[in-house]
Amino acid sequence: MSVLDKFKKGAAKAGIQATAFLKEGSSRVQSGSQSIAQGFSLPGEAEKAAKILATFLADPDHPESALNAVPKAVLQRARGLAIFQVLKAGFVFSGKAGSGVVIARLPDGSWSAPSCIATGGVGWGLQIGADITDFVVVLNSEDAVRAFSLGGNVTIGGNISAAAGPIGTGGSVQASLAHPAPMFSYSKSKGLFAGLSLEGTALIERKDANKAFYGSAIPARDILGGRVPPPEVASRLYEIIEAAEGLDESGLPDEAYVPTETGEHINVHPGNQTVFDAGAN
Repeated sequence: MSVLDKFKKGAAKAGIQATAFLKEGSSRVQSGSQSIAQGFSLPGEAEKAAKILATFLADPDHPESALNAVPKAVLQRARGLAIFQVLKAGFVFSGKAGSGVVIARLPDGSWSAPSCIATGGVGWGLQIGADITDFVVVLNSEDAVRAFSLGGNVTIGGNISAAAGPIGTGGSVQASLAHPAPMFSYSKSKGLFAGLSLEGTALIERKDANKAFYGSAIPARDILGGRVPPPEVASRLYEIIEAAEGLDESGLPDEAYVPTETGEHINVHPGNQTVFDAGAN
């Protein structure tokens, strides 16, 4: 076979592969778009957030699942949670869009009504196809909650820093909570913890969705401050949190790790923390 024939054969094979990849990407974009569209209103966002959060937390009926979940200790001391889904797609040009909710823990230990948030952006790169990633951001401080309460944009790594959160159980998790970053970030892609950085991501208050559900232009600070009664549409979300906080971890081994973007696991030791913020580079 001549060099020219080999080149033609290779080009034909590459074309077939590219076509198949684009079809798969188109299908995933359509599927992801439907998922995001279904959750665009606050009731839909609350339902979607409950489903997402359930995949990040341990199943009380299977305590061993805590070894690969957001730690109970992290959840119990959380001052708030931001839960959202991002669809990233493109061909040469890439774009991403996502939506979700943020809730805050009130002084009596209960959870606030949800406030809708969104994120988006456009980039440039050799990306073909689409990816859907779920995120849970644990707000560890009142300052982090306040950032979401003031309205406008919350830029991770800009006006507030975040660290890749620990996963697992035991003393190593407790040690990581001694001096935690303002936020712990968790992400899942294709059902697996992905360890993706959120640096530079802007989360925006969706005033339109909040107004449509609550009936007036109620600011995020009032929603997250407990001045709005928790709606029934968010009850499933609260139930999932309560169940995970009551998990019995007795008898489980002391194992904790932090996932990386490459899929590797970094074992968590006292004082070990992976931070991705503007001041850490």
